[in-house]
Amino acid sequence: MLTFSRETYMERRAALAAALREKGEDGLVLFVGNVDACAQLKAECYRFRQDSSWLYYFGLDEPGLAATIDLSSGAETLYADDVTEDDIIWIGPQMSVAEKAFEAGVAAHEPASGLDKAVAGALASGRKVLFLPPSRYYNTMRLMELLGLSKEEVAAGSLPLIEAVVKMRLVKTPEEIALIDAACDLGYEMHSTGRDLIRPGVVEGDIVDKMDFIATSKGWGVSFGTIFTQHGEIFHNPSHDKTIEPGRLIVVDAGVEAKSHYASDFTRTYPSGGKFTAKQREIYEIALAAHEKAFSMTAPGIAYRDVHLAAEAVILEGLASVGIVRGDVPEMVAEGIGGLFLPHGLGHNMGLDVHDMEDLGEDHVGYDPDQKRASRLGLRSLRMARRLVPGNVITDEPGIYFNVGLIESWRRSGKGSAFINYDLLEKEYYDFGGIRIEDDVLVTPTGARRLGSRRLPGTPSEIESLMQKS
Repeated sequence: MLTFSRETYMERRAALAAALREKGEDGLVLFVGNVDACAQLKAECYRFRQDSSWLYYFGLDEPGLAATIDLSSGAETLYADDVTEDDIIWIGPQMSVAEKAFEAGVAAHEPASGLDKAVAGALASGRKVLFLPPSRYYNTMRLMELLGLSKEEVAAGSLPLIEAVVKMRLVKTPEEIALIDAACDLGYEMHSTGRDLIRPGVVEGDIVDKMDFIATSKGWGVSFGTIFTQHGEIFHNPSHDKTIEPGRLIVVDAGVEAKSHYASDFTRTYPSGGKFTAKQREIYEIALAAHEKAFSMTAPGIAYRDVHLAAEAVILEGLASVGIVRGDVPEMVAEGIGGLFLPHGLGHNMGLDVHDMEDLGEDHVGYDPDQKRASRLGLRSLRMARRLVPGNVITDEPGIYFNVGLIESWRRSGKGSAFINYDLLEKEYYDFGGIRIEDDVLVTPTGARRLGSRRLPGTPSEIESLMQKS
């Protein structure tokens, strides 16, 4: 079953081909879908996940497929083999390649070996073969074999095709937005389940298991490995083996990949005992103010880089009010002081991948042609800096982190000493942890809206009220 109608995929491929012709491109566009990836044995594979660009243009969610689009003639061909008698014994009857081609609206089909002949013929006649950077090692090897290119050349992909695909996939259609809304509703259920189980004495992994069950039982699975940690100052803390302690902050960053493969990605920060301390509430309110500022600015024509800088300014203003930093806020922003407390970017694109299309190159996806990635901490990790347009789906996820190793590194080097109260940080905040608040946001023609039919509670009072009831 395709996620959308066959006509949708046909229209997408036609639009892609037209965009490439407008750029003056002529030749063969090559798509290589994913194959099964062995775990320990050939017959024991990891769960199959199809390449997202393949899903976007062809929709066929199974391994061993490839396709070409001839930019001169417009001819499209699907390459795959029909199942054998042995296959039928193990996996049962399957659709024929002809039926799969019809389902995706592809007029012609050939055995898998036909791909080698088609690509070799194009290259022999001096025609270009355009392809996307592969994210899987097998596809890298396959493209090297087909095209006679080095690993580095294959990893770079074909820039005209990358740019055309990114331009299309960055703007979500109403049908896509409905599926992301549905994924966000599952994400709401996943997070609510986890929040209601938080209390001192519980092992983190016991909660994560129940959260992940929501994703696997009602969706395709998690959209990334669930982050559930009492050390929120470490962004992707992968372990869940700790017992929840009193007085800690719990950062929960988790999302669902729906059966459609569209993703959600939310973060909330909870007090382990159900009530924030005065200091925790104080810092949380600053992070929340930055979060709300970012959302209020999100609208067509606004560069998300500027939204990141505005969120940094709110954080620095708040930290100045409690004595952690001092000085002129615009000057601190210019000096990159915010990077000590917000070392990651404000957000990223989201869609068929939770970090949408980043396999095609972060800078291709997140930056306009006239933008350059900054080198300073915080901004250099900004995945989405572009000027926003209606249909963009992005995350709004500022945070405030007290990473002792990072703070000490700056302190030893003297960095920011004119602005940062290192003595207060050491005395009051080295055991604090971190806070992050994240929603998924759609850019609309007039502004923005949060995705999902319900928003996860985000104010300290809302959180405390719910946790006291659980």
